Amino acid sequence: MEETLMMIKPDAVQRNLVGEILCRVEQGGLAIAGLRMVRLTAEQAREFYAVHQGKPFLESLVAFMSSGPIVAVRVEGDGAIQRLAEIVGSTDPAKAAPGTIRRDFGLGIEKNSVHRSDAPETARAEIRFFGFDLSLR
Repeated sequence: MEETLMMIKPDAVQRNLVGEILCRVEQGGLAIAGLRMVRLTAEQAREFYAVHQGKPFLESLVAFMSSGPIVAVRVEGDGAIQRLAEIVGSTDPAKAAPGTIRRDFGLGIEKNSVHRSDAPETARAEIRFFGFDLSLR
């Protein structure tokens, strides 16, 4: 059993896609182990995306991610990180496979509807960031 984090971004929350996105995750064989709707401050968004410090798109990303509520989702299942990657699709919705969340709902690279953890270490840190209990082994 593996845990990971998915964040439903402000664009998808605003367009009332939370239920549809959660449904796709469950239909993809993963379980929703925790949910939290929050509105990130600019400081929190900057902290969450600290890995992008110094990149030209960081300030735009921070502004976007603090523009409205997000839904943080703790997801679990066998091979959850890889399976969620398949369900979510490529960062660029135009390059994402048909039927993926980003292909079907993404508006662009920044407004691609969801964020997902990309590795076990990232997942642990992001799960902790949103205050979920960790049960990673």
